[in-house]
Formats: sequence, C-alpha cells, structure tokens
Amino acid sequence: MTLISLRALFGKVSDDLLQVAFRASTIIYWDRTHQFCGQCGGPTKPSATERAKVCTVCGFKSYPRISPAVIVAVIKERQILLGHSKGFPQTFYSVLAGFVEPGETFEECIRREIKEEVGVDVKNIQYFSSQPWPFPDSLMVGFTAEYAGGEICVDGEEIVDAGWFTPENLPEIPGKISISRSLIDWFVEKYG
Repeated sequence: MTLISLRALFGKVSDDLLQVAFRASTIIYWDRTHQFCGQCGGPTKPSATERAKVCTVCGFKSYPRISPAVIVAVIKERQILLGHSKGFPQTFYSVLAGFVEPGETFEECIRREIKEEVGVDVKNIQYFSSQPWPFPDSLMVGFTAEYAGGEICVDGEEIVDAGWFTPENLPEIPGKISISRSLIDWFVEKYG
C-alpha cells in the first residue's frame, strides 16, 4: 500500500470510487473538527439515527458542514476570463471562484466575486453543474456568464493576474478532476 493524496486518485480509480473518497474525506474532516459542541463546549458523540454529532452535555445537534462556493466561466466573444491566484503554481490560471456569504444568492455572489477580484461586471448568468470538493468541505456550483463591462483590474489579494484567453492561447489550466477544468473544456468545445 502507498499513501497518496486525494487529488492523485483521479484517473487511478473509477469515478464512483473517487466520489466515495471525496465524501469520506469530507466526513472525516467534519468528525475530526467537531469533537466538541459549538454551543457549550461539551464533548460530542455520533447520533445513533443520522449523520450528526450530539452534545453529551446540552444535547445540541450538529451536522456535517458544507461550504457553498461558486465558480464561473466569464465569456467575452471568443475569450474566457482566467485568473492567477497567489497560491497557484507560477504559470497556472483558472476560472474565478469564491465562497457564498450568508444571505447571498449564487448570482449575487458571482457578481460580487468577479467585481471584487478583477473589476469586471457580468450578465446572463447560467447554471452549468456542481461538484463536491472536499478541500476541506466545499460544494462548488459552476456557472457561465457573459462579460457586461469594465476593465480588468486585479485585487492583488486573491488574484494577482488575470486576462482574456482564446481557445488557442490557453495558459496552464487545472486538471480534469475539477469543475474548473470542465468549464474551460466547455469553453474550448464551444468556441474552439
């Protein structure tokens, strides 16, 4: 046996088994980080009837955390907006993403994130697909959108470079395990 990362399983096991591994990773993370009650601090134990943790002191019940995030392919004619984040390898670019804030819709989140990160406005937001992303507990909800205006002006905090790319001049992009790659592949198929 060899210990390998969860991402490294892609292509080495079936998609069904990979989804099981993703789910298991998220549940293990939740189990490890919810040993104590968030309400009173008492120890928790697994519920006998559902996937939940129950406080042994006050009875508060907590469920696995899922953090919703949006990821969007912004299209301008035959170009896709890709950004380079501080944490990416030197030449790596991807579509933009961000976590949904409390009280915010997916569409509001997309408009806010794109505007904050690169200074661009979007319109015609359309659902694409979703993907559980266990790093550590996200649900990535993918969208496409059209460019509506503005000049690229990166925030320098999350995104340090961004640009418009045609299907013929893509930089290094994410691997096929991710919804970000699915969005980029969709763009290449549609506009290539």
